Amino acid sequence: MARFFPSLLPAHQEFISKQHLFFVATAPLDVGGHVNLSPKGLDTFRVISDKQVAYLDFIGSGNETSAHTLENGRITLMFCAFDGPPNILRIYGRGKAVLPDSPEWGDLSGLFAQYSNTRQILVIDVQEVATSCGYGVPLYTYTGERRIMQDWADRKGEEGMREYIQEKNLKSLDGLVTDWGARG
Repeated sequence: MARFFPSLLPAHQEFISKQHLFFVATAPLDVGGHVNLSPKGLDTFRVISDKQVAYLDFIGSGNETSAHTLENGRITLMFCAFDGPPNILRIYGRGKAVLPDSPEWGDLSGLFAQYSNTRQILVIDVQEVATSCGYGVPLYTYTGERRIMQDWADRKGEEGMREYIQEKNLKSLDGLVTDWGARG
């Protein structure tokens, strides 16, 4: 049975700190638009307070999260226990992308390791937290992180990554402008 909380409790924060993977979901207001669901890994998630979290986001083949949160702010994060006691934790909130040239960037970027393919930091104001049993989530063994994405970014170089953002990250699949596209 699901339980709901107005903020992240210390037990929630401890559970989150032990997870190697989380999922991010957003959607446009248009009911015909694409719902986006993305897995996130590496050491990219931070609890800023019991009412705010953030994660480091990498340059990728699309930027749906930025477009959706720019349009309507809605975002859901989900953590699942793949080892130990079963548990699922969802964070429902309002999100925004913070870009490298934003005033908040300096304070936020210091919370994370630096990567050559960092695109933005998503900051989420927590509206509600839900936990549920997770009995149907299978057990998996964590064996490590992949280097493929970082190697790809290193080969492209700084200029290549800027070109990739211009080509792939200015609009969503549905034509919504992302924070990068809104910069002009």
